[in-house]
Amino acid sequence: MNPWYIIFWSSLLLIAHSYMIYPLILQVLSHRKRENDLYFDETEYPAVTVLMSAYNEQKVMADKLTSILGSSYPAEKITVIVGSDASTDRTNEILLAFAEKDPRIRPVLFKERQGKPGVINQLVEQAGDAFIIMTDANVMFHRDTIPKLIRHFRNSEIGIVGGNVINETVDKNGVAIQEKAFLSREILLKYREGLIWGATIGVEGSVYAIRKELYTPVPRGFAVDDFFISMNVLRKGKQAILEIDAVTYENVPNMMSEEYRRKVRIATGNFRNLRYFGRELIHPWRGDSFAYLSHKVIRWLGPFLILAFMLSNIFLCADHEIYRIALFLLGGVLCLPIIDYFLSKIGIHIVFLRFVRHFISMNIALFHGFINNLGGIKKDVWQPTNR
Repeated sequence: MNPWYIIFWSSLLLIAHSYMIYPLILQVLSHRKRENDLYFDETEYPAVTVLMSAYNEQKVMADKLTSILGSSYPAEKITVIVGSDASTDRTNEILLAFAEKDPRIRPVLFKERQGKPGVINQLVEQAGDAFIIMTDANVMFHRDTIPKLIRHFRNSEIGIVGGNVINETVDKNGVAIQEKAFLSREILLKYREGLIWGATIGVEGSVYAIRKELYTPVPRGFAVDDFFISMNVLRKGKQAILEIDAVTYENVPNMMSEEYRRKVRIATGNFRNLRYFGRELIHPWRGDSFAYLSHKVIRWLGPFLILAFMLSNIFLCADHEIYRIALFLLGGVLCLPIIDYFLSKIGIHIVFLRFVRHFISMNIALFHGFINNLGGIKKDVWQPTNR
């Protein structure tokens, strides 16, 4: 058999599996699954430490702290430790002002940049409670976010609980609509993975709760710290789930350039994590391994699968009408981002075209991240995206 046939259909099937077949499998398997219902009640809530790494977050820091302190969780059981990563704006001033009014706020002011993994590694050592909530400065808590996360830990099998991040930005001029749809779909996939196997593949890094004893310090060079921490919980034999009702609110970057830069950083870290967690793919029939392969690994390899599909399609187009049609359709799809770019310049924004452009941009960012990873990740300090 012509090897180009194998490459063409295999690459097409793998792409379809990750983006279409796997979500359908999760929908079917989760249909009759019950959520964890072994909860702490309000009289049993344990003490919890909220940890946050912040760099130049003056725009959101006051609102963030207010959202945490306004929680319905017992006030005396909340401690907030914020590591300011050598901030140069008013972040430190805001933190110190809050700490003066409320002793639950404990600022840790670093004089030299550590990078987020370096900051949280040091903050975890200072946390005195058995349960930790990790969060980002730009993600605002609902009153019930903390209790909804922490209540699950009465079940001793659960090691980490992810929250539900809702994007409030809706602006057709950029990529906010497309990113909101992507995040919403990701939340649903992760929720169902946790429901079926207790194996949410990568909790939402902007808000999750973890047993302190299960925290694994993030080594240098791991840009995607939340994925590393989450996968190590599964490696230690505990469950990872996502709590849909633990709601937080975030405004993601709406500019294509900002979102692309963020995805390159994440992709660079993803390929570093892929090397580290390679042994999790040895048993693909196991639930957590199947989820990791289907949800993450195939997507990370998406740029190479797309290139393989395109190349094989070119070599096969003379063999049969179906390959000529496929090549014609492929060429049309690749033109759509160009059309969208020029239409956007004259103020015309078509949501479907922006979705295609967003998908292609995401895969280019993955390839960019792969190239970065080949050269080795030489820094843990990244410039945050503009908000």
